[in-house]
Amino acid sequence: MKIIFMGTPDFAVPSLDAVKRDVIAVVSQPDRPKGRGHKLQPTPVKAFAQANNLPVLQPNKVREIIPQIAALEPDLIVVVAFGQILPQALLDVPKLGCINVHASLLPRYRGAAPVEWSIIRGEKLTGVTTMLMNAGLDTGDMLLKREVPIGEDMILPELRLQLMTAGAELLVETLNRLADIEPIKQDDSLSTYAPLLKKDTGLIDWRQPARAIHNLVRGLYGGARSGKYKIWRTRLTEETLAPAQIKIVGQRLFVGTGDGSLEILEIQAPNAKKLAAADFLRGNKVGDSFWTNA
Repeated sequence: MKIIFMGTPDFAVPSLDAVKRDVIAVVSQPDRPKGRGHKLQPTPVKAFAQANNLPVLQPNKVREIIPQIAALEPDLIVVVAFGQILPQALLDVPKLGCINVHASLLPRYRGAAPVEWSIIRGEKLTGVTTMLMNAGLDTGDMLLKREVPIGEDMILPELRLQLMTAGAELLVETLNRLADIEPIKQDDSLSTYAPLLKKDTGLIDWRQPARAIHNLVRGLYGGARSGKYKIWRTRLTEETLAPAQIKIVGQRLFVGTGDGSLEILEIQAPNAKKLAAADFLRGNKVGDSFWTNA
Protein backbone atom coordinates (compact mmCIF):
# COMPACT_ATOMS: atom_id res chain seq x y z
CA MET A 1 0.00 0.00 0.00
CA LYS A 2 1.32 3.45 -0.93
CA ILE A 3 0.60 5.88 1.90
CA ILE A 4 1.05 9.62 2.18
CA PHE A 5 1.22 10.60 5.84
CA MET A 6 0.12 14.05 6.99
CA GLY A 7 0.92 15.19 10.53
CA THR A 8 2.77 17.83 12.52
CA PRO A 9 3.19 17.51 16.34
CA ASP A 10 4.74 14.80 18.48
CA PHE A 11 1.27 13.26 18.88
CA ALA A 12 1.49 12.05 15.26
CA VAL A 13 4.98 10.52 15.47
CA PRO A 14 4.01 7.08 16.87
CA SER A 15 1.43 6.69 14.08
CA LEU A 16 4.02 7.58 11.43
CA ASP A 17 6.46 5.16 13.01
CA ALA A 18 3.83 2.41 12.89
CA VAL A 19 3.22 2.74 9.13
CA LYS A 20 6.52 4.17 7.87
CA ARG A 21 7.44 1.16 5.74
CA ASP A 22 4.49 1.96 3.43
CA VAL A 23 4.90 5.77 3.46
CA ILE A 24 6.02 7.30 0.17
CA ALA A 25 5.89 10.94 1.36
CA VAL A 26 5.24 12.95 4.50
CA VAL A 27 3.39 16.27 4.60
CA SER A 28 3.88 18.53 7.62
CA GLN A 29 3.37 22.16 8.57
CA PRO A 30 6.17 24.66 7.78
CA ASP A 31 9.04 25.05 10.23
CA ARG A 32 8.38 27.66 12.94
CA PRO A 33 10.78 29.88 14.92
CA LYS A 34 11.26 28.77 18.52
CA GLY A 35 13.36 29.65 21.54
CA ARG A 36 15.16 32.85 22.42
CA GLY A 37 17.05 32.89 19.14
CA HIS A 38 13.84 32.41 17.14
CA LYS A 39 15.59 29.83 14.99
CA LEU A 40 13.46 27.78 12.64
CA GLN A 41 12.74 24.36 14.11
CA PRO A 42 11.38 21.35 12.21
CA THR A 43 8.10 19.89 13.31
CA PRO A 44 8.39 16.62 15.27
CA VAL A 45 6.91 14.73 12.30
CA LYS A 46 9.41 16.28 9.88
CA ALA A 47 12.31 15.48 12.18
CA PHE A 48 11.21 11.84 12.44
CA ALA A 49 10.66 11.60 8.68
CA GLN A 50 14.11 12.96 7.90
CA ALA A 51 15.70 10.58 10.39
CA ASN A 52 14.02 7.73 8.51
CA ASN A 53 14.86 9.01 5.00
CA LEU A 54 11.26 9.83 4.12
CA PRO A 55 10.65 12.73 1.70
CA VAL A 56 8.89 15.70 3.32
CA LEU A 57 6.60 18.35 1.85
CA GLN A 58 5.80 21.53 3.83
CA PRO A 59 3.27 23.73 2.04
CA ASN A 60 1.90 26.89 3.57
CA LYS A 61 -1.48 25.77 2.27
CA VAL A 62 -2.03 22.12 1.46
CA ARG A 63 -4.00 23.10 -1.65
CA GLU A 64 -0.67 24.15 -3.21
CA ILE A 65 0.60 20.57 -3.45
CA ILE A 66 -2.50 18.68 -4.60
CA PRO A 67 -1.00 18.12 -8.11
CA GLN A 68 2.25 16.89 -6.54
CA ILE A 69 0.39 14.47 -4.29
CA ALA A 70 -1.79 13.25 -7.14
CA ALA A 71 1.32 12.54 -9.22
CA LEU A 72 2.49 10.13 -6.50
CA GLU A 73 -0.68 8.06 -7.00
CA PRO A 74 -1.18 7.14 -3.33
CA ASP A 75 -3.53 4.37 -2.33
CA LEU A 76 -4.30 6.09 0.97
CA ILE A 77 -3.68 9.32 2.86
CA VAL A 78 -3.33 9.04 6.64
CA VAL A 79 -3.88 12.23 8.65
CA VAL A 80 -2.93 12.61 12.32
CA ALA A 81 -3.03 16.10 13.87
CA PHE A 82 -1.94 17.80 10.66
CA GLY A 83 -3.30 21.23 11.46
CA GLN A 84 -5.06 22.22 8.22
CA ILE A 85 -8.48 21.34 6.82
CA LEU A 86 -8.14 19.20 3.70
CA PRO A 87 -10.06 20.41 0.63
CA GLN A 88 -12.31 17.98 -1.21
CA ALA A 89 -9.95 17.98 -4.21
CA LEU A 90 -7.28 16.41 -2.01
CA LEU A 91 -9.66 13.98 -0.32
CA ASP A 92 -10.57 12.67 -3.77
CA VAL A 93 -6.96 11.81 -4.73
CA PRO A 94 -6.21 8.46 -3.02
CA LYS A 95 -7.92 5.31 -4.26
CA LEU A 96 -8.90 4.17 -0.76
CA GLY A 97 -9.68 7.61 0.65
CA CYS A 98 -8.23 9.52 3.59
CA ILE A 99 -8.13 8.08 7.10
CA ASN A 100 -7.87 10.31 10.16
CA VAL A 101 -6.80 9.30 13.67
CA HIS A 102 -8.76 11.59 16.01
CA ALA A 103 -8.08 11.85 19.74
CA SER A 104 -11.63 11.43 21.03
CA LEU A 105 -14.55 9.04 20.93
CA LEU A 106 -16.41 10.64 18.06
CA PRO A 107 -18.84 12.27 17.63
CA ARG A 108 -17.85 13.79 20.98
CA TYR A 109 -15.09 16.39 20.97
CA ARG A 110 -14.79 17.17 17.30
CA GLY A 111 -12.30 19.94 16.68
CA ALA A 112 -8.78 21.15 17.38
CA ALA A 113 -8.17 20.41 21.08
CA PRO A 114 -10.06 17.25 22.11
CA VAL A 115 -7.48 16.04 24.63
CA GLU A 116 -7.38 19.30 26.56
CA TRP A 117 -11.13 19.82 26.63
CA SER A 118 -11.87 16.24 27.72
CA ILE A 119 -9.86 16.93 30.90
CA ILE A 120 -11.08 20.50 31.39
CA ARG A 121 -14.70 19.33 31.22
CA GLY A 122 -14.09 16.57 33.72
CA GLU A 123 -14.60 13.54 31.49
CA LYS A 124 -13.80 10.14 32.97
CA LEU A 125 -13.39 8.44 29.59
CA THR A 126 -12.00 9.38 26.20
CA GLY A 127 -10.18 7.50 23.45
CA VAL A 128 -9.24 7.52 19.79
CA THR A 129 -11.31 7.04 16.65
CA THR A 130 -10.25 6.23 13.11
CA MET A 131 -12.54 7.62 10.47
CA LEU A 132 -12.92 8.19 6.74
CA MET A 133 -12.45 11.90 6.15
CA ASN A 134 -14.92 14.17 4.41
CA ALA A 135 -14.97 17.93 3.94
CA GLY A 136 -16.55 18.55 7.37
CA LEU A 137 -14.81 19.08 10.70
CA ASP A 138 -14.28 15.54 12.04
CA THR A 139 -17.66 14.45 10.64
CA GLY A 140 -16.61 11.48 8.51
CA ASP A 141 -17.81 7.90 8.90
CA MET A 142 -16.17 6.10 11.81
CA LEU A 143 -14.10 2.94 11.41
CA LEU A 144 -12.72 1.77 14.79
CA LYS A 145 -12.57 3.12 18.34
CA ARG A 146 -10.45 2.47 21.40
CA GLU A 147 -11.31 3.76 24.88
CA VAL A 148 -8.82 5.35 27.28
CA PRO A 149 -9.85 6.18 30.89
CA ILE A 150 -8.99 9.57 32.39
CA GLY A 151 -7.77 9.36 35.99
CA GLU A 152 -8.99 11.94 38.49
CA ASP A 153 -5.56 13.59 38.74
CA MET A 154 -4.24 12.71 35.28
CA ILE A 155 -2.49 15.65 33.61
CA LEU A 156 -2.39 16.55 29.93
CA PRO A 157 1.00 15.00 29.03
CA GLU A 158 0.03 11.69 30.64
CA LEU A 159 -3.25 11.44 28.76
CA ARG A 160 -1.69 12.60 25.50
CA LEU A 161 0.96 9.88 25.76
CA GLN A 162 -1.66 7.17 26.26
CA LEU A 163 -3.74 8.48 23.36
CA MET A 164 -0.86 8.79 20.91
CA THR A 165 0.14 5.20 21.67
CA ALA A 166 -3.44 3.96 21.39
CA GLY A 167 -3.86 5.93 18.16
CA ALA A 168 -0.86 4.29 16.52
CA GLU A 169 -2.08 0.84 17.51
CA LEU A 170 -5.60 1.57 16.28
CA LEU A 171 -4.27 2.89 12.98
CA VAL A 172 -2.41 -0.36 12.32
CA GLU A 173 -5.49 -2.40 13.21
CA THR A 174 -7.62 -0.21 10.94
CA LEU A 175 -5.30 -0.64 7.97
CA ASN A 176 -5.06 -4.39 8.51
CA ARG A 177 -8.84 -4.73 8.60
CA LEU A 178 -9.73 -1.97 6.14
CA ALA A 179 -11.39 -4.26 3.62
CA ASP A 180 -13.68 -5.75 6.27
CA ILE A 181 -14.66 -2.73 8.38
CA GLU A 182 -18.17 -1.40 7.87
CA PRO A 183 -18.02 2.42 8.28
CA ILE A 184 -20.53 3.89 10.74
CA LYS A 185 -22.10 7.30 10.25
CA GLN A 186 -21.78 9.74 13.12
CA ASP A 187 -24.88 10.83 15.01
CA ASP A 188 -24.66 14.61 14.82
CA SER A 189 -27.14 14.98 17.67
CA LEU A 190 -24.52 13.51 20.02
CA SER A 191 -21.67 15.73 18.85
CA THR A 192 -19.70 18.11 21.05
CA TYR A 193 -16.85 20.40 20.05
CA ALA A 194 -13.33 21.04 21.29
CA PRO A 195 -12.45 24.50 19.96
CA LEU A 196 -9.01 26.04 19.68
CA LEU A 197 -7.57 27.10 23.01
CA LYS A 198 -7.34 30.86 23.50
CA LYS A 199 -5.13 32.89 25.80
CA ASP A 200 -8.00 33.60 28.17
CA THR A 201 -9.00 29.92 28.35
CA GLY A 202 -6.41 29.47 31.09
CA LEU A 203 -7.45 32.39 33.33
CA ILE A 204 -8.39 30.99 36.73
CA ASP A 205 -11.51 32.31 38.43
CA TRP A 206 -11.15 31.32 42.07
CA ARG A 207 -14.93 31.71 42.52
CA GLN A 208 -15.38 28.53 40.48
CA PRO A 209 -15.66 25.12 42.21
CA ALA A 210 -12.38 23.52 43.25
CA ARG A 211 -12.79 20.57 40.91
CA ALA A 212 -13.46 22.81 37.91
CA ILE A 213 -10.24 24.74 38.58
CA HIS A 214 -8.35 21.51 39.21
CA ASN A 215 -9.55 20.18 35.84
CA LEU A 216 -8.52 23.39 34.10
CA VAL A 217 -5.02 23.14 35.55
CA ARG A 218 -4.75 19.46 34.60
CA GLY A 219 -6.06 20.02 31.09
CA LEU A 220 -3.78 22.94 30.23
CA TYR A 221 -0.69 21.85 32.23
CA GLY A 222 1.21 25.12 32.38
CA GLY A 223 -1.44 27.13 30.57
CA ALA A 224 -3.58 27.95 33.62
CA ARG A 225 -2.80 31.37 35.11
CA SER A 226 -3.72 33.41 38.15
CA GLY A 227 -2.44 36.97 38.04
CA LYS A 228 1.11 36.80 36.77
CA TYR A 229 1.71 33.22 37.93
CA LYS A 230 1.34 29.95 36.04
CA ILE A 231 -0.24 27.11 37.99
CA TRP A 232 1.05 23.74 36.85
CA ARG A 233 -0.37 21.26 39.33
CA THR A 234 -2.98 21.29 42.06
CA ARG A 235 -4.62 18.88 44.47
CA LEU A 236 -8.13 18.81 45.90
CA THR A 237 -8.16 19.35 49.68
CA GLU A 238 -10.51 19.52 52.65
CA GLU A 239 -9.52 23.08 53.66
CA THR A 240 -12.37 25.62 53.71
CA LEU A 241 -11.24 29.03 52.45
CA ALA A 242 -12.85 32.00 50.72
CA PRO A 243 -12.22 32.36 46.97
CA ALA A 244 -8.57 33.37 46.30
CA GLN A 245 -7.80 33.37 50.05
CA ILE A 246 -4.31 32.04 50.73
CA LYS A 247 -3.25 29.82 53.59
CA ILE A 248 0.27 28.56 54.20
CA VAL A 249 0.79 25.52 56.41
CA GLY A 250 4.48 24.75 56.82
CA GLN A 251 5.71 24.53 53.24
CA ARG A 252 2.27 23.90 51.75
CA LEU A 253 0.26 26.51 49.84
CA PHE A 254 -3.54 26.44 49.83
CA VAL A 255 -5.91 28.71 47.88
CA GLY A 256 -9.63 29.11 48.42
CA THR A 257 -12.21 28.40 45.71
CA GLY A 258 -15.95 28.76 45.29
CA ASP A 259 -16.63 25.63 47.32
CA GLY A 260 -13.46 24.85 49.27
CA SER A 261 -9.80 25.02 48.35
CA LEU A 262 -6.93 23.61 46.33
CA GLU A 263 -3.36 22.92 47.28
CA ILE A 264 -0.87 24.36 44.80
CA LEU A 265 1.75 21.71 44.04
CA GLU A 266 3.73 23.40 41.24
CA ILE A 267 3.87 27.07 40.35
CA GLN A 268 5.90 29.38 38.12
CA ALA A 269 6.64 33.08 38.52
CA PRO A 270 7.30 35.34 35.51
CA ASN A 271 10.74 34.81 33.94
CA ALA A 272 11.43 31.96 36.36
CA LYS A 273 11.32 28.19 36.19
CA LYS A 274 8.56 25.94 37.45
CA LEU A 275 8.96 25.09 41.14
CA ALA A 276 7.41 22.81 43.70
CA ALA A 277 5.34 24.88 46.12
CA ALA A 278 7.76 24.33 49.01
CA ASP A 279 10.68 25.66 46.96
CA PHE A 280 8.57 28.56 45.71
CA LEU A 281 7.58 29.60 49.24
CA ARG A 282 11.20 29.68 50.37
CA GLY A 283 12.05 32.32 47.75
CA ASN A 284 8.83 34.32 47.38
CA LYS A 285 6.72 36.47 49.68
CA VAL A 286 3.09 35.47 49.48
CA GLY A 287 0.56 38.02 50.72
CA ASP A 288 -2.99 39.22 50.18
CA SER A 289 -2.17 40.70 46.76
CA PHE A 290 -0.47 37.52 45.55
CA TRP A 291 -2.90 36.85 42.70
CA THR A 292 -3.13 40.40 41.38
CA ASN A 293 -1.38 41.60 38.24
CA ALA A 294 0.34 44.44 40.08
